[in-house]
Amino acid sequence: MKYVEGSKRVFLTTGTRFPREVIWAVGALKLSAARSNVELGLLDREVGRTIQGKARELMNGDHDSQMVVDVFQTGSGTGLNMNANEVIAELASVELGKKVHPNDHVNMSQSSNDVGPTAIRVAAAMAVSRELLPSLRTMSKSLAGLSKRTATVYKSGRTHLRDALPVTMGQEFGAYAEEFARDARLIEQAMGYMLELPIGGTAVGTGLNADPKFGGMVAKEVARLSGLGFTSARNKFRATRLLTDMSSLSGMMRSASIDLYRLCQDIRLMFSGPLTGLGEIDIPTQEEVAGSSIMPGKTNPVTVESALLAAAEVVGLDGANVFAASLGEFELTMGVPLMGYNVVLQAKLLSEAMNKLSSLVVDHIVPNKRKVRVYAETSPGLITLVSPKIGYDKATELGKKMAKGVSIRTALKQLGFGEEEIDVLLNMKDLVEPGIPAKKL
Repeated sequence: MKYVEGSKRVFLTTGTRFPREVIWAVGALKLSAARSNVELGLLDREVGRTIQGKARELMNGDHDSQMVVDVFQTGSGTGLNMNANEVIAELASVELGKKVHPNDHVNMSQSSNDVGPTAIRVAAAMAVSRELLPSLRTMSKSLAGLSKRTATVYKSGRTHLRDALPVTMGQEFGAYAEEFARDARLIEQAMGYMLELPIGGTAVGTGLNADPKFGGMVAKEVARLSGLGFTSARNKFRATRLLTDMSSLSGMMRSASIDLYRLCQDIRLMFSGPLTGLGEIDIPTQEEVAGSSIMPGKTNPVTVESALLAAAEVVGLDGANVFAASLGEFELTMGVPLMGYNVVLQAKLLSEAMNKLSSLVVDHIVPNKRKVRVYAETSPGLITLVSPKIGYDKATELGKKMAKGVSIRTALKQLGFGEEEIDVLLNMKDLVEPGIPAKKL
């Protein structure tokens, strides 16, 4: 394989290889292109049939060991395209007993400049639809279930990590359930625009040396092979020179990662302890591995922290994607290989983190009902209850007393409230809903 051998000398050799989704996508394109060219009468039927068979093997992973070009290669993805062309051509030549040319036959009606941007969109859409979106929906469903289970678990709210008004644990987790459902909708919307494929535009978007029907035929075949709604891009100049749709998808995944990061931080704080932290929840599954190599019996939120690292990586990859989408001038984008690698990796990292966090953590959280109730009833924020009656300034003074250990009941008695009135004021159900409890007195 002449091109591939030369690429080893001039490309970077970091050992970074394209994920399975990208190789599948390139194989699907080569199969679809060969089938379309045969139907258009441009490619010998026997040669075309053999190319399709070898492309199918590439899709199935039979020749991954021969897809050796580094991700850090020529920015248009020529290395990836030619690697596939040469592997398929060599295999087809052996089977047929005659020369099958990587450019004249396997790459017929194509250019690296439309194959590369098409392949990474196909790969990204597959990773998102098959892995990421299901994992986001699972996470949202798990959080909704946890929210329902903890709907009457009253606890102290916290702002600036300081005691605030009561909330229910269900309200806290319900906020995240809604947010991840929203993330799934936004990512699905971003993926929709990415289903337009530039294949058929050849080198600069004009479609020179390709039949005008070719792009639509290939897109239809790739849609059949993948089960996704791919179409031929209405404007192939846009789809070959710009990766803004991919960058937008990356940005949506960054947003989901930030939400994941926030959730994990809250869970870590709630799990802190067991004696000197908040200790508001227990996560039995985290006991499966030792939390310390020196402290026997220590339990750490290991799955939560693993998800935090994945979220951080996704955010970092989005930063690289901003640069990748900006690379290039005029008729060609130059960030194709990096963008393809990063977006698929982002989707896989997020989906793995979501799946593990939902199944091993969220589904198994056990609230410490007694402890969180005590926190809720001793929060200085409760002085807000009587603020409408006694005024903000006097309530501030009482709040300072409570911060020094005076209970809310004692503070209210000092103000002249009776036991029945205090019971009305401290009805936790009323404190976590809209309304003015002091008006009931």
